[in-house]
Amino acid sequence: MARTTKKPSSSKKTVTIRVALAQVNALVGGFKVNAEKVKSACAQARKLGAEVVLFPELMVTGYPPEDLLLKKGFLEDSKKTLKKIASATRGLTAVVGFPEQQGKHLYNSAALLCDGKHVATARKVLLPNYGVFDEKRYFTEGEEPLRFSLKGVQIGLTICEDIWEEAGPGKSLSKHIDLLLNISSSPYHKGKGKARMKMIGQRAKTYKCPIAYVNLVGGQDELVFDGHSLVVGADGKTIVQANSFAEEIIYVDVALSPKKVKARATGIISCKAPASLSKAKKTAALPAFDYKNKSEEEEVYSALVLGTRDYIHKNRFSKVVLGLSGGIDSSLTAAVAVDALGPENVTGVLMPSPHSSKGSVDDSLELAKNLKIKTMTFPIVSAMKAYEYILKETFEDEESGLAEENLQARIRGNLLMALSNKFGWMVLTTGNKSEFSMGYCTLYGDMAGGFAVIKDVPKILVYDLCRWLNRENEIIPQNILTKEPSA
Repeated sequence: MARTTKKPSSSKKTVTIRVALAQVNALVGGFKVNAEKVKSACAQARKLGAEVVLFPELMVTGYPPEDLLLKKGFLEDSKKTLKKIASATRGLTAVVGFPEQQGKHLYNSAALLCDGKHVATARKVLLPNYGVFDEKRYFTEGEEPLRFSLKGVQIGLTICEDIWEEAGPGKSLSKHIDLLLNISSSPYHKGKGKARMKMIGQRAKTYKCPIAYVNLVGGQDELVFDGHSLVVGADGKTIVQANSFAEEIIYVDVALSPKKVKARATGIISCKAPASLSKAKKTAALPAFDYKNKSEEEEVYSALVLGTRDYIHKNRFSKVVLGLSGGIDSSLTAAVAVDALGPENVTGVLMPSPHSSKGSVDDSLELAKNLKIKTMTFPIVSAMKAYEYILKETFEDEESGLAEENLQARIRGNLLMALSNKFGWMVLTTGNKSEFSMGYCTLYGDMAGGFAVIKDVPKILVYDLCRWLNRENEIIPQNILTKEPSA
């Protein structure tokens, strides 16, 4: 889906550049898939008269490629893919992230592709090595950002972290450029979108030029990328922004007053837009703007849905199974799974023990009915008795306690994994962040599975998300929301 907005024209002599931000979902190692997404976006951008189209950081390989970067064949495939992509940029200037091998050094780079040719390369200067980032393990720091010209306009190009530091590479460029481009793969956490928008607005005011920022969208392993691509004016105000957690191409006409290029700037790469493209720009009808602002709960829930969907699909699964206990954690996990994959691809399993109340079973069945998912019921009484019989002599002089309690969780884990092995379903675990932080979970029991959907969601936020889900219709049964939690 494509959207656009136009910046009001100025009375000063200006040059207008139509910029497209291709907020796409890349697949790590999916060279063919990623190349097709670039080609498709370029074709659309060309029809709508875009002169510059931006793609996320390491678009060619997907992000983060991690130790795949240590494989020679992986880097060779990346190089071949970039060459194929270049041919799709005829009539355009495109910026595409890729890993650049130069001798013994590997750079996190951005290819400047002009009218079908790879004319220049920008290298990431600041390499993050904190939190989820370990780029210094793989990459060498670049020396300086890239500057090029288009229609007499001076444009700077930086990569992700380069813009986060106020005195970073963008600062040195700011005196000589009219527009700054930044391609990123910036992962999500609660409140990240607003914080990022504020930071980019501050940079635009400091650098005294508009900034066009494109970000990756999608889930990769335990990371979720929210998109939130945007263009801000030199006054720091947002001109246009993409919806979060969805693939989207947005367009904006940026009106610029070119700065005089000093003699020492001679030799800067110049990208020329073909006359046919200028004609397309004048005649192209652009779609209406339809940005949707999300509440904090909707934003977090959207991240969980996208992260779950991409983890399942990118690992070539289509269906999932999870245990339903009648508690709030498994209820939220089931709701996320349904919104991520569809009810026909989710199976809930009830595994009552002698200690399970009738209410927990009834609540689980009501939840399943609300979500329209199928259920299976496997009472674990006989399995527990079998274990107790086997361990009877060994345990006879010991008090009953944690070992016996954990048998229940491990029996349930075994049953879920048996279903996974037999039918090819991925098991979703249902523990929340508060439980994991305190160690309140059972190894090889409720921790057994392929993906922990709410492992980063504290218990209080679990309740907030369930109440948000129920804002219009009761999805999570009221009894589940009001009963005393077991953990």
